[in-house]
Amino acid sequence: MNKQNNNYKGFNLTWVISIVIVTSIISAITSGVIVYNNNKLSYDTTYGDLSKDEKLNEFLSVYANILSNYYEDIDKSKLLDEAIAGMMDYLGDDYTTYLDDDKTAELFDSLSGEYEGIGVSINNIDKSIVKVYDNTPAQKAGIKEGDIIIGYNDIDVINMSATEIVELIKSSKNNFTLKLKRGEETYSVSLKNDTLIAPNIDYYMIENTNIGYLSMQIFSNTLKEQVESALKELDSLGMQSLIIDLRDNTGGYLTAAVDVANIFLKSGQKIYGLEYQNEITYYSDNTNEHKDYKIVVLINENTASASEILAAALKESYGAKLVGETSFGKGKVQQTMKLEDGSMVKYTSAYWLTPSGNCIDQKGLNPDYYVENSEITDSEGNTVINDDQLNKSIQVLKEIAN
Repeated sequence: MNKQNNNYKGFNLTWVISIVIVTSIISAITSGVIVYNNNKLSYDTTYGDLSKDEKLNEFLSVYANILSNYYEDIDKSKLLDEAIAGMMDYLGDDYTTYLDDDKTAELFDSLSGEYEGIGVSINNIDKSIVKVYDNTPAQKAGIKEGDIIIGYNDIDVINMSATEIVELIKSSKNNFTLKLKRGEETYSVSLKNDTLIAPNIDYYMIENTNIGYLSMQIFSNTLKEQVESALKELDSLGMQSLIIDLRDNTGGYLTAAVDVANIFLKSGQKIYGLEYQNEITYYSDNTNEHKDYKIVVLINENTASASEILAAALKESYGAKLVGETSFGKGKVQQTMKLEDGSMVKYTSAYWLTPSGNCIDQKGLNPDYYVENSEITDSEGNTVINDDQLNKSIQVLKEIAN
């Protein structure tokens, strides 16, 4: 749990760039998508149907002739990749695309909610440890925040970048040794990478209040577990109302958004609807758990997709207030189909609707309180962002309580 001692976030550019999460705790490369897994051929198309398709047979005939008669050797895999990419491009939809095997792996890694690593983040400038995560090899080995990495096995890493050190650690399949400096002392620890839950949240109590703060960075497979754990700790600290920060959260798995909504909503309350070929189906909470906190949800222009689904459900079904700026406005759902070579096609299959039936595509969610953050100069002359949106959220919850 992180504790914030002031009401502005230090989005100093140097600081943001300097933080590197060891062993692939990476930002989600979701392009605002909602990922819906689908490995079936189709809902209503069979291979028998395709065998009768004259245009498809014509395509196969062209493909066969190219392979047989083209004057140079052909890479069949690349040829078909280009054909698939062409189909996706023809549809003219920003969220319908072809991803090669590397991009597919990167996407699913970011959404899995797990990573192989030791559980620290480091500063790219001086290679000091910025954060040691709980229940990780680094914590168990006694590594502390502020320690500086100076060696890996027998390699001096003082002149290496944090990224290069990360790659060394990521490549380790067995035990390895890190040499660190703590103050004037140096010490060495033996470590081995482990499968860890990627931290997708940040949470703390707002000082001198009974208001909890919970931010979510990506809707991964492990998000519900992390949110439940955070709420349990915040409850133990006397939380009576909650700020949920979805700013800059570009989305992820639809199922993760539903799982988190189920934590807060009462059974039977609508979460979202899907409009597919003029038919609308609504999906509601079907769990016994719910919460009674007063909630404010922070949103901005980068709040997209699954984040917008959760924000809309909390606003329209739970009664939460939205603070910040108009959200991105991604009102479409994608399905994915993974191909045998590890690549994937991602295509739009439906519009999603808010519980009251609104489609926000290219419109976004409008906040109840529109607030933009302002820039200030700190005592050292650095420009930082004054978090007026967070301050407004605190004010709104205090007014509700009174």
